[in-house]
Amino acid sequence: MRRLQALDPADAPGKSRELLSDIVARHGEVGDMVATMAHSPALLQGYLDFSRAMKRVKIPRPLSEKISLAVQEWIGCAMCLSAHTEAAQAAGLSEADIAMARQGTSTDAREAALIALAVRVLAEPSSITDEDMAELRALGWNDRVIAEIVGLVSLNLLTGAFNLLIGLEPQEIS
Repeated sequence: MRRLQALDPADAPGKSRELLSDIVARHGEVGDMVATMAHSPALLQGYLDFSRAMKRVKIPRPLSEKISLAVQEWIGCAMCLSAHTEAAQAAGLSEADIAMARQGTSTDAREAALIALAVRVLAEPSSITDEDMAELRALGWNDRVIAEIVGLVSLNLLTGAFNLLIGLEPQEIS
């Protein structure tokens, strides 16, 4: 059941109206989640800026999707899982890769370590130790990628928690 309704750009508050109108002009439509975020101009602006910024991460797209799948599985957002499954397929991941990512792992040890870190950042960040960081570096992950995990997890938490809060379900995709 929807708890908050999506806004038409014309009905959105000031800054949100501008942001939604710009999205419509560039892409032809606004997604349901974004149109619902428009209730809060600050949230909508923050999400759009953060989402744009996270597109510049150095994490390869297939691995980024694996991380998103692992995090969304933990959060429990069916809408996000559906979207990231489609994105993972478009990035060339197999059904086995997708299933393993949803379990928080990968057949590749380097990737598995980064995916596990992402889940820990979400679920128990205080448990991450100096030894964990040293292990990631020993596997060849640099500080930029390690730092970007926090951003990727945070973006996934924002979208997953928002969709769960508003009651957005996959069958509502237009």
